[in-house]
Amino acid sequence: MIQGLIGMTKHHIFEFRFVCLLISCIALGGSQVIAQSVTKAPRPARAKVVRDADLPYPPALPGGVPLVTDTSLQFLEPPATLRAGVEVATTPPTIDFVFYPGQDYPGKPWSNWGDGSVADGKYYSAIGDHYAIGRGEARFGTGTAMVYEYDPASQILRSMVNVTRLLDLPQGHYTPGKIHSRVDMGSDGWLYYATHRGSPQAASDVNHYRGDWICRTDPRTGASEVVARGPVAKHSIPTAVLDAKRMVFYGGTAAGPDAPQQEIQFFAYDLKHRQMLYTGSHGPARYMILAKSTGRLYYVPGTADGELMRFDPAENVAPVGIGQSIGVRAATDETAGGMVYTVSTGQRSGDATLWQFDTRNEKVKKIGVAAVGTEAYVASLDVDPTGRYLYYVPGAHGGGYRDGSPLVQFDVETGVKKVIAFLHPFYQQQYGLTLKGTYSTAISAAGDLVYITWNVSRGTRAWDCCGLSVVHVPAAERGG
Repeated sequence: MIQGLIGMTKHHIFEFRFVCLLISCIALGGSQVIAQSVTKAPRPARAKVVRDADLPYPPALPGGVPLVTDTSLQFLEPPATLRAGVEVATTPPTIDFVFYPGQDYPGKPWSNWGDGSVADGKYYSAIGDHYAIGRGEARFGTGTAMVYEYDPASQILRSMVNVTRLLDLPQGHYTPGKIHSRVDMGSDGWLYYATHRGSPQAASDVNHYRGDWICRTDPRTGASEVVARGPVAKHSIPTAVLDAKRMVFYGGTAAGPDAPQQEIQFFAYDLKHRQMLYTGSHGPARYMILAKSTGRLYYVPGTADGELMRFDPAENVAPVGIGQSIGVRAATDETAGGMVYTVSTGQRSGDATLWQFDTRNEKVKKIGVAAVGTEAYVASLDVDPTGRYLYYVPGAHGGGYRDGSPLVQFDVETGVKKVIAFLHPFYQQQYGLTLKGTYSTAISAAGDLVYITWNVSRGTRAWDCCGLSVVHVPAAERGG
């Protein structure tokens, strides 16, 4: 029989297999088995993926209203991914939502990458179109970033500056597609921020790249100006924080392809005298700790957890390690009691550690973990005015909706995590918006408002525009 099989053609083998199948089916009792064996299940239809270019710009709410305000018990409905032990608020918040103006064409995509802040009762933040010279579709420009002010009293979100228009560079020159740094107000009343590239390859000599910019904007007059171009030559500035009292601007850089120095640089820039205080290698990639009480600046080199480095502008010497390990993907302001809270990098991780740093004795302590479901990446962390509650949104890089786009409150005294609101799927069902994640949150001076700048999908695979939520945290949920 084996020799006979060897001599079979493919057609004979098929006939032989079918006969064997037929005999087996008859033995098992009938034609029903044959039908089940040869009938294929229909292939499920694929969900249509919406392209950015197929969507209307600027994005708009139903009826063309500028802002919507909602209160719903659905905000308190947890997803199946909620971890055991995580509490859910009992009083639903009121939430305002508005789209950022100026998103008049498809971005690459429109995105929020830098942290915002509250000053003089208003929320300041930034978005960009993520374009870069050399990436094609030049009709939309070579990179555009903008700064905004939201006034909760008037509920108006207004554009303060278009950085590309401010720079006014010749055709063929690099322009920044992001503001990746914090937006902070100085003691002079100006907002300070730094720009970042839309693509690493764009920051090249062929595109006349000399380095990114430190800029400032006066929200009182609307005036904007460049403070410094290329404080570190041929490097962009993905992270920065301002010491508003001493007017020192701290940054961590990313090298362009033609930069002679390819390592991350840390720098301290004196805004009053427009001069560099210090620059050196092994800088921070994404965030820093500012101790406002002492003026000292702390960071961990690179992106991973590691030894905390200290820079003291009064000494103005190279940063030194303090013998304490911590993670600093995001950090809060310093509390009245001298505490700063940070969170480790949680991107592509099962969880991220929450830390407490005591600026008075420079001691570090683990206080908990960030995740409330499957997502752990937190890119913005805030502490309320009492110093007791931390607020954050896990799933920064687009995965937040998998856990219901939660606004989380962490009690530093008890370690209890409580979700103030699940914003997904409410906004998807009501307005067709999936709130994917955020790199910018901030809290009001009274602790009653939490601002969240969202990367929003209107049916696209990633996201396509940016919107702002203002969560009115009920007094009963914050010890009031």
